[in-house]
Amino acid sequence: MSEPATPERSYKYFELVMAAFVTVLVCSNLIGPAKAAQVDLPFLGAVTFGAGVLFFPISYVFGDVLTEVYGYARARRVIWAGFGALIFAALMSAVVVALPPAPDWPNQSVYEIAFGNTWRIALASITAYFCGEFVNSFVLAKMKVWTQGRHMWARFVGSTMAGEAVDSAIFYPLAFLGAGIMPDTLVWQLTVSQFIAKTAVEIAFLPITYRIVSALKRAEREDYYDRDTDFNPLKI
Repeated sequence: MSEPATPERSYKYFELVMAAFVTVLVCSNLIGPAKAAQVDLPFLGAVTFGAGVLFFPISYVFGDVLTEVYGYARARRVIWAGFGALIFAALMSAVVVALPPAPDWPNQSVYEIAFGNTWRIALASITAYFCGEFVNSFVLAKMKVWTQGRHMWARFVGSTMAGEAVDSAIFYPLAFLGAGIMPDTLVWQLTVSQFIAKTAVEIAFLPITYRIVSALKRAEREDYYDRDTDFNPLKI
């Protein structure tokens, strides 16, 4: 007779962190991914960047928190939840945009600009997210084991640089290169500036990330190490 399975441990705040992660992720992919913004910075001059960079890195902060506190396997579940949310949002955006507008409703063209992302942008966004988040979580989990829990700042920065490099290298070329939406030179400019800006945001958020991680570890009484974890991203 087989022994009964050990019930999975429950956590106070895991679902809350997951909900925050998915919310930020969906918003970051619906608001501003196709807009190129430009600001003048001291010493640097005019800097061009994708508008989504304003809050997309926050999803990587949540990804770091999830992996650092709860481990890769639970972070993998959240990444898949975000993947499903992105697909649903993309499909529903396409359906709503395609619905025939009422004859006296004058905002169809504006609505199409705001929510009518092409299949290329939607596919690029979902693919870049999926690859980048898994790279981020994998690198952080491995670095935590290698460093035996020391140098948390190095794990957060190193994993984010790896994840953001994959994300930026996939999204902008796949979404815009050769599509005629923007010049190809601007595509590569945005790819590089997006990576630099997202990494800079992660570094700027380090004090906040430290506080969140420390508070969650105390509240959950958890500090997971992925020593025997199956890192297959397809295992849910």
